[in-house]
Amino acid sequence: MNHVYIAATVTVLFGVLVVLRRVILGPTVHDRILAVNVIGTKTIVLLALVGFLYGRPGFFLDIALAYALINFIATIAVLRYMERRAALRSRGAANLAEEDDQ
Repeated sequence: MNHVYIAATVTVLFGVLVVLRRVILGPTVHDRILAVNVIGTKTIVLLALVGFLYGRPGFFLDIALAYALINFIATIAVLRYMERRAALRSRGAANLAEEDDQ
């Protein structure tokens, strides 16, 4: 049965490497944020798999749940920051356009 967990772990690690390309080369910031979120989700799966490999799934699942909460909160925080920064930029551009008209 451990062979199944090891194969699943290797597969998930390969998936992380594929998504890492999007983190590095992502055409937009939102693509990069989403890719980092996907890597965080795959890390949660890896924690669960490692827990089953070591025979202590309860301990590792607790860590995975805590990491899932941190991953979720961090993603929401970064996206809200990006949204507010874009709003401030658009307001600043509108204020500059009004000053040019006068």
